[in-house]
Amino acid sequence: MIARAEIDHVLLAAFDLDVASHELEMRRGLATVAGGRHPGWGTANRIVPLGDAYLELVAIADEAEARCTAFGRWVLARRASPLVPLGWAVRPASLDEDAARLGLAVHDGARERPDGSLLRWRLAGVEEAAAEPCLPFFIEWAPGSAFPGAAAESGVRLEHLVLGGDEERLTGWLGGARLPVEVQPGAPAVKAIVLRGDSREIVLRQG
Repeated sequence: MIARAEIDHVLLAAFDLDVASHELEMRRGLATVAGGRHPGWGTANRIVPLGDAYLELVAIADEAEARCTAFGRWVLARRASPLVPLGWAVRPASLDEDAARLGLAVHDGARERPDGSLLRWRLAGVEEAAAEPCLPFFIEWAPGSAFPGAAAESGVRLEHLVLGGDEERLTGWLGGARLPVEVQPGAPAVKAIVLRGDSREIVLRQG
């Protein structure tokens, strides 16, 4: 049986969320919506909803706090860069099964939305994804948590990702799940995010 998974979201590192959001809207026509703080992680975000996926602009909100978590250190290492693809996440059929298969620890996460409701999720593989960004980390949303990608209707969808790295390594990591990604030989990275609107293609590239 072929493993099932979907691309959940793609991370973009930003030095300043307001500046990055303005740049995305003015230069790419991509509007963001308010996200929130990640308690205990030292980070904050804004969201570009894409329906069944989303882009997550993430920046450091508390440097001391960020240095204490794998996710915070990942963002901290790239915060001086212009708005660039950082990493990506997938929703697997079973986070626990993938975590067990790969020997990954599972961690809980949560943040408050602007309307006061709470988003809750579980993650696995963040440290591995930070070290080898062609690999996604795994995420599972708690029952009742509103999916961020559905926050607004933009008419833009994620078409595919271009990754640098080892295709066989990625296939093994995903347990054979087939996703809309193109893997090119080279240093592990998310090289490009390709989005499709009604009449246009939008490409966000590294570098």
